[in-house]
Amino acid sequence: MRGYFGIGVEGTSKAANAGAVMRTAHAFGASFVFAIAPETDVSAFRIADTSDTAKNLPLYTYPDVAALTLPKGCSLVGVELMDNSVELPSFRHPRRAAYVLGPERGGLSPALVARCDHVVKIPTRFSINLSLAAALVMYDRLISLERFAPRPEMPGGPAEPMPPHIHGAPQFRQRTKNDS
Repeated sequence: MRGYFGIGVEGTSKAANAGAVMRTAHAFGASFVFAIAPETDVSAFRIADTSDTAKNLPLYTYPDVAALTLPKGCSLVGVELMDNSVELPSFRHPRRAAYVLGPERGGLSPALVARCDHVVKIPTRFSINLSLAAALVMYDRLISLERFAPRPEMPGGPAEPMPPHIHGAPQFRQRTKNDS
């Protein structure tokens, strides 16, 4: 897949939940993980992070929302149950994205929502566990942007193999002064 993603949490107080988010991010191929103003020491994330994500991916910690820095061109996507949030199944994931989830007992801070380029919600009746929500967002990204065999018409696995990738003609773009 082209592009990259990172995922993080804001103000989390439960080290096990944050650790599970980090471990799941590692499993789904995240490029980095982060925590904004965690209420627990990030070293405690290892309680649930049995893959030792911090030894395999960059783990960034920011003291507050203002300190959050992302790579150039990376869209910040908040995950929050808000009236104006886009439902996850209808959301087109940016190729370069950082997803952020709020604390277990509350939502993303207004300052962080203001920084987000997009805000999505998982269409559930009520709030779900932090690490489960993160896993659903990453899974949705995977099935939206990766290439898989088509789903069959009847229940069960793929009835046909994935079609071969067809390369189109080369596309050229004009160079600009910034390309140098």
